[in-house]
Amino acid sequence: MVQPNAQRVWRSAQQTHRGKRRRHNEDAVLCRTGASLWAVADGMGGHQSGEVASQAITSALAAVPLMGALSAQVDAVEDALLAVNDQLRLHAHGQGDGATVGSTVVTMVAEGELAAVLWAGDSRLYRLRDDCLVQITRDHNPISDLLDVGGVSEAQALAAETNIITRAVGGQPRLFLDVAVFDVVPGDTYLLCSDGLYRDLELEDVAAILSRDALEPAAEELLNRCLAGPATDNISLVIARPELA
Repeated sequence: MVQPNAQRVWRSAQQTHRGKRRRHNEDAVLCRTGASLWAVADGMGGHQSGEVASQAITSALAAVPLMGALSAQVDAVEDALLAVNDQLRLHAHGQGDGATVGSTVVTMVAEGELAAVLWAGDSRLYRLRDDCLVQITRDHNPISDLLDVGGVSEAQALAAETNIITRAVGGQPRLFLDVAVFDVVPGDTYLLCSDGLYRDLELEDVAAILSRDALEPAAEELLNRCLAGPATDNISLVIARPELA
């Protein structure tokens, strides 16, 4: 039995790669294991713009002070991402060519028995618990937006493929982040990833790899599985797992 308020110690591993078709890697990843914060950002708009956006996100999150209750930490993360959104909008305006300088983001922060995920776009958070892999986030794309308002069925949404996203940091004058709070159980395994990973792998294979005890080899195996296929996009992932101290 897990004792209430027992301290969790987190382990994590990360990988990022440009893939086989892209000339540059516009993704960025962040592991603040000691502070229990992780993030994946998938930049868009070409090498210069995409890399600027994703790196701005991870740099801002690396500097966020994480103290107090989970709600306070969520507020701090949200404030940092809102500030990056404004920064990227100003940067794009200074470019003068009307291009968007933006990035998806999925970031998780944990405190005790709870964790929260904040996201914009189609980078995802999955949780493996008791051999069951569940997607915690929902993509911000036209299909998912229609699903939210009942415009399509769950089956239609699952069958649809789209690379269009409706939210991104830097993509709109006002950024709206989705937030979900959930319980954390020792032995859970969490996967934050860009679409370059989940579009190329079967979820059953992902679950089998995440069930391994050693996280670094699991992260390497996920990347190598992607690179064994088309790997048309950048590939980024973070694996995090809580254990009792």
